Amino acid sequence: MADGTAEPGAELRDVTAFRDSSAPRPYGYGPGSLQELRAREFSRLAGTVYLDHAGATLFPKSQLENFTRDLMENVYGNPHSQNISSKLTHDTVEQVRYRILAHFHTTAEDYSVIFTAGSTAALKLVAEAFPWVSPGPNSSGSRFCYLTDSHTSVVGMRKVTAARNVTSTSVRPEDLWSAEDQGAAENDADCQLPHLFCYPAQSNFSGTRYPLSWIADVQAGRRRPESLPGKWFVLLDAAAYVSTSPLNLSAHPADFVPISFYKIFGFPTGLGALLVNNRVAPLLRKTYFGGGSAAAYLAGEDFYVPRPSVAERFEDGTISFLDVIAVKHGFDALERLTGGMENIKQHTFALAQYTYAALASLRYPNGAPVVRIYSDSEFSSPEVQGPIINFNVLDDIGNVIGYSQVDKMASLYNIHLRTGCFCNTGACQRHLGISNVMVRKHVQAGHVCGDDIDLIDGQPTGSVRISFGYMSTLEDAQAFLRFIIGTRLCSAGGHPVPQASAPGKGECGCSPSSQEGAPTDSRVGTDLSSAISAMALPSSLCAAPGAQQTPLQKATGVLDGDLGPHVVTNIYLYPIKSCAAFEVTRWPVGNQGLLYDRSWMVVNHNGACLTQKQEPRLCLIQPFIDLQQKIMVIKAQGMEPIEVPLEENSEQARICQSKVCADRVDTYDCGEKISSWLSKFFGRPCHLIKQSSNSQRSAKKKHGKGITFWIGPCDQNGKGELFPVKDLILRFRANIITNGMKAFEEEKWDEISIGSLRFQVMGPCHRCQMICIDQQTSQRNQDVFQTLSESRKRKVNFGVYLTHVSLDSSSPCFLSVGSRVLPVLKENLECHNIPASEKHQDVIS
Repeated sequence: MADGTAEPGAELRDVTAFRDSSAPRPYGYGPGSLQELRAREFSRLAGTVYLDHAGATLFPKSQLENFTRDLMENVYGNPHSQNISSKLTHDTVEQVRYRILAHFHTTAEDYSVIFTAGSTAALKLVAEAFPWVSPGPNSSGSRFCYLTDSHTSVVGMRKVTAARNVTSTSVRPEDLWSAEDQGAAENDADCQLPHLFCYPAQSNFSGTRYPLSWIADVQAGRRRPESLPGKWFVLLDAAAYVSTSPLNLSAHPADFVPISFYKIFGFPTGLGALLVNNRVAPLLRKTYFGGGSAAAYLAGEDFYVPRPSVAERFEDGTISFLDVIAVKHGFDALERLTGGMENIKQHTFALAQYTYAALASLRYPNGAPVVRIYSDSEFSSPEVQGPIINFNVLDDIGNVIGYSQVDKMASLYNIHLRTGCFCNTGACQRHLGISNVMVRKHVQAGHVCGDDIDLIDGQPTGSVRISFGYMSTLEDAQAFLRFIIGTRLCSAGGHPVPQASAPGKGECGCSPSSQEGAPTDSRVGTDLSSAISAMALPSSLCAAPGAQQTPLQKATGVLDGDLGPHVVTNIYLYPIKSCAAFEVTRWPVGNQGLLYDRSWMVVNHNGACLTQKQEPRLCLIQPFIDLQQKIMVIKAQGMEPIEVPLEENSEQARICQSKVCADRVDTYDCGEKISSWLSKFFGRPCHLIKQSSNSQRSAKKKHGKGITFWIGPCDQNGKGELFPVKDLILRFRANIITNGMKAFEEEKWDEISIGSLRFQVMGPCHRCQMICIDQQTSQRNQDVFQTLSESRKRKVNFGVYLTHVSLDSSSPCFLSVGSRVLPVLKENLECHNIPASEKHQDVIS
């Protein structure tokens, strides 16, 4: 636009023009419509943007239908037997082996296929069977080398080599790039000391594709991971690469190639293979032998004869033969729908190139990039770059926005991506500049792989990754870009922010993003006035560039005066996890917190707990507890009320174990009557389960939650809150609501007293996308999370967890509305110490 303000969607059109003018890459698979393929084969993706194909791609409907039909029409027996059905299985499995070899452009004369539980199991097999030579008086021993940009499963092989007293060495990509044309080492011709070098054909972190020519270079000694006498063998980790690209083993004959089939087809999971070059197969050593791998053995003597073929020797026990048959249908579907891997390679790269260019062009009004992309290429060719984009979102002054916030925000748009370090610490360290000392520091701070601790001292511990698959579409890419633009370059009200679009190199610009408590959780917090006022202000003010003070800062300033006494204004129970609140004025505090709070939960047909993240309509289920009659009455619109007893019949209840926020708890099913009621309401099988009264969860999890609210901001017309305060209170699902606090004041508390009760503050409550669900209608609105995210800058924290500290466990405890709240600040703790011997920990849950 003439004034420099970006029109919504302009970036998408600009990049579309870029793609149309410069893209030599084909998009789609010929005359058939990709949209028709999606509608026919992947209708379950309607409304969903799935961008984690590097984690696991998706299977088409017809693949599963044909596989199921195959099983229904044929009898497949154990392939180790000799009957007709077993012979059918054996022959079919062998045909699948040939199909796999043909897919990788080789034959049974050159390679053997060993079925494994996945690529990780294949790597472990190589580590255990490789002919390692330990150091001795006349030998330096074998060496195991691997690229630093390797999956955890490759790096983990060094534990096996260490047990053999074999040295392991990591090699940086830049060092191997410079290690060419070394020539054969002197006096090396007769030295057969075996060494193994592992590297990925494609980085699962950044999508970088390393040269397949390295295979022959390393084998011939022209490129050495280390200058050692001996013979180098090469393991090509192809798991990520072959999901979207063809691999020609006739042209690039690696010694070992591990793969996982779900990366290629989406189904079956739990099945992979190790492709072994027959030239090196005789060198492999095997100790254990299982069913089917022995030609003969004696039970009473050390006598064992292995099977003659490599596959039979190393496939201990009965292979997962039905899954092997499923692989056949995977190949059929892939070829029928796409025409082959070369088409998939071009299609997925076209999408990645398009998205990369768009991200790289995004700028804040001050010219700062919106994202920082981690890549070793500029997405010029699928020969050097796979369909993966790894990045972190930045704010307008260059600070990283934690990947956990981005993930949570993406989920509000039903965008599925992946965050963290992706089981590739080496690449993560290299791209993010994380030193070994910092990794150890992160561990000491409590960060482990796969958690949501995304920032430590302001520095990222991981990043965000999107990846495309063969059924991905341009609409998927554009939906993702709209998400980034909408959350970073537009105000919470959806109005565009002025921006400049100057293409960057490797950097561009991107966006922000906990978990509701489990059945025995509660929460306490501060003033939401800042968030409310930010939402209530005109979007033109929120988006105005160069403002000296943000609406949040202005709102917080309003609260800096004396706000009067701290008083409990509301008490809420959430008897059924993720269902509606039950408000009370006085309630007992039991040995697991507020009595019956989050004691029940709804589970699906598999026994997995449902939350509003998966089923927003849970908030429309209204539980009411009658302590005198010892029942809970459950209501919902269009349904007859139903009663559930508060306690189980100990003689009839069948206790089972369930997982609640990583804790194992004893639960029991509340019966078929309530199950039918819930199933009718949700339109799918559901059950209600309750935590057993004898079950205890760890005190770490059984906290109370509360929030303090300052009530007052109005919309721009002075007609009341844009988001009513009652609505916001219900969204944040706190147990204890207080007034009279400054914004976010509770984060400075160490403990509080409420009437005669004392509580220890256990830490901030990390908020998740559930706060975006209107608890009256079950409709989603992203503005609440986005505004809170922008106001807090880093973690989306609001409220704190409390643990009840009982000084006298013999007397009953009650929490009441109107009680005074007396906080103790962290810096004043020495004046209010409670002897540890006097404390009995109960919890508000």
